[in-house]
Amino acid sequence: MHTNTSAMEVAEKERTPGLSLGEEKNMVTQLLLINTTVFILLYFIKIIYLMEEYGEPAFVRDILSNTIVSASPGTVLSKPWTLLTAMFAHMDFWDIFSNMVWMFVFGSVLQQQAGYKQIPVTYVLGSFAGYITYIAAMNLLPGVLPPVTAGGGIMGAHAGVMAMATGITFMSPGLRVFPQLWRGGVPIWIFFGIFLILHAASVLLGEGSLSNLVYMVGGAVTGALLSVAFKNGPSFADSIFDFFYNVTHVFHPKKKLSRKDEETATFPEPPNRSTPLPFVKIGHVPEHRINEILDKINDKGMESLSPEDREILIRASREEE
Repeated sequence: MHTNTSAMEVAEKERTPGLSLGEEKNMVTQLLLINTTVFILLYFIKIIYLMEEYGEPAFVRDILSNTIVSASPGTVLSKPWTLLTAMFAHMDFWDIFSNMVWMFVFGSVLQQQAGYKQIPVTYVLGSFAGYITYIAAMNLLPGVLPPVTAGGGIMGAHAGVMAMATGITFMSPGLRVFPQLWRGGVPIWIFFGIFLILHAASVLLGEGSLSNLVYMVGGAVTGALLSVAFKNGPSFADSIFDFFYNVTHVFHPKKKLSRKDEETATFPEPPNRSTPLPFVKIGHVPEHRINEILDKINDKGMESLSPEDREILIRASREEE
């Protein structure tokens, strides 16, 4: 346990400044960017509607009703694109702010433990499951939940974030994270408890929506199930991620080497028994070796590290001290 915690601390120290897109494959950052962009876009369109004196009802009718998931199954079937748009849509600043903060907290740790492919899979499947619990509750428990107003429905990252929170907590309940906040790190279940208490308190105080809690139930169930699936091997999430990737890149031609590249391309010679073993540096750990291990964590998670990889991370941490 100590070895795993020390390796986790080194990984966090190295990865914290690296919230970038592209080659880092940081899916948490990309989800943060998409949600923020959609929020700004919707808010900008609403301002235009108000400036042009169309009014907020027209905005709800034309834009919002075609963005959020309705409680009516028939409406959802007639607007299937809302299953995708609703999980990224927010109209309240504090709503998106809280969701993005918790996505960063739980998503960053989940990505570090399980690899970047687990993030979009957990987010999308958690949101889909949230739609199901919301629609079912609205139609089966009409007296419990508030009635849906015209153009109303569910939207936001609540279910996706809940799936991430439940997933990492169920996967590694004793995991300690963010050593910068507390020596030795804070147990992940404490963050999860605070997350649940704040959402429950917002509903009890009348500032939150009971519909959002129902929406989050589906995300919680999905996160728990995915954590079990990952413990049996990451192939499930990898397969779904590859499916998503192939669908979204169906019209992207595969990159091919030009004739000039083929002529100049070189490939390493395969190792043989006569090749001497590489020199192992016991003192200072080479930076490129640390980067290789961090890339491995980003792709497959902490569980993919070998004992040698963990020892290198711990040694690098001791040298920094």
